[in-house]
Formats: sequence, structure tokens, C-alpha cells
Amino acid sequence: MNLPNVIARLVATQNSFDSVAYAQCFSETAVVVDEGKTHQGRPAIEEWIADSNERYRATMKPVDFEEKDSESILKAEVSGNFPGSPLVLSYHLVIVDELIQSLKVKG
Repeated sequence: MNLPNVIARLVATQNSFDSVAYAQCFSETAVVVDEGKTHQGRPAIEEWIADSNERYRATMKPVDFEEKDSESILKAEVSGNFPGSPLVLSYHLVIVDELIQSLKVKG
């Protein structure tokens, strides 16, 4: 599967639980929506993913990728310490200048 560089980096940093490098995939003003909560800005995104990594130890295995208009959709099998693991989640991303501007995680 041919993923844009920033999405490939996002997956790699998630799978190595590197919250600092993960947050660097996002713009300074990026927004993440996950589990009904919104996280705005790179520092908040780093805090969110560090907490998520500690709680869930989730890894991602991309299973599908498509680009629609200005949005990219990554479907990934996510495995970790959470009920229902593994499951497939959809990551709806907007990428601007090779950085993620927004990410919405949907079950």
C-alpha cells in the first residue's frame, strides 16, 4: 500500500510508541478528535497520544487507504489493551504542506 510520507511516519511512530515523533507529524495548530474529545495544537496532541500509548499500547496495521477530495482516509487494524481488540478504525485526515492539519478517529 502506497501511503503519503506523513501517514507512513504516523503509523511507524505509533507502533514504536514515540509520542514526541508522533506529534511532529502534525502542524502546530492541528486538531485531533478521538473518543469524543478534541485536542488542539501539537503539545495537546503529544499529551493525548502519550496518555493513549500508556493506557492502550495500541499498534496500527494499515488495511486500506483512499484519498477523497481534500481528505485522506486510512483504515487500520488496531491492536492493544482495550475491549474488542483488535478492531478496524478509520482515520480521517486532512494533510497540508506534508503535515496533518486534522485527524478524526472513527470506529
